[in-house]
Amino acid sequence: MNKEFLKKNKVVDTQDIDKETADIPENSYQRYVELGGIINEKDYQSALDRMDKTRTLDRKNPQVRNSIQQALGIAEYAKIKLNDSENVLEPKIVLYVTLRNDAKPEDAKYHHSQMSDQRIFGEVLRMLGDADSLDKLIKTYPNISFKYEKGK
Repeated sequence: MNKEFLKKNKVVDTQDIDKETADIPENSYQRYVELGGIINEKDYQSALDRMDKTRTLDRKNPQVRNSIQQALGIAEYAKIKLNDSENVLEPKIVLYVTLRNDAKPEDAKYHHSQMSDQRIFGEVLRMLGDADSLDKLIKTYPNISFKYEKGK
């Protein structure tokens, strides 16, 4: 399960948990929503489950390789530390690749595949409960709204 994956890889940073949300597990859907997340619960859980099951990323696949480079570039620009070793799966990269390469269902009006790269990376940080990195991202990209805007 994703809790084991996150604990083992020590990616959850809870230094800035508000007093109101201190009782909420950092990688729960409720915590995700508290951090401003907009992905529905079913897709949220599906993405985390797929992240948990990922044992390797196909770096030969151009789409995957491009997504990895996008995540690394965004993180580097925002001064967010990521582990880019081919021997270690960085959850932020795995989850970013998962969300970035999801196809929009035909019956969905809105889908995370329609978001910019930076917004998807923000959703990744929210899903993993990394409030400090999310704060860095928002401050680094002041001209990008990381808040949900209905109809956009």
